[in-house]
Amino acid sequence: MAFTDAEKTDLRRFCGYPAYGAGASGFQGWRFFQAYGLMEFRLNNLSSAEETVSRTYLGTLRGLEAAVPQSGQSLDTDQAAVWTRNKDELRDRLALLDEWRRRLCSFLGLPPGPALTDPGMTLVV
Repeated sequence: MAFTDAEKTDLRRFCGYPAYGAGASGFQGWRFFQAYGLMEFRLNNLSSAEETVSRTYLGTLRGLEAAVPQSGQSLDTDQAAVWTRNKDELRDRLALLDEWRRRLCSFLGLPPGPALTDPGMTLVV
């Protein structure tokens, strides 16, 4: 069963690629970049078993993504009774989310998109 538009949007987003848009206008999008074209080809031509695995990744990633904002609920508590919050919870959750996003890219055979690149140093060759 082919991916819905919503599933494709989430797959692109979790792989770190920007919004696709509604049509062939302008000079942005996958049509002008090899990785984007590869991603669209893969999303449209996966086997049923591969689509099932991709949907499993989507379920996991949606859960991990939803947990990130929830971690903000305890940011004001440093210590309560014997419980002490993990001060690195937000960082840890984001790292876990990004790791699973990279696993999805690896499964699809795609390079991580611009939103998943290291914010430190970027080399352009």
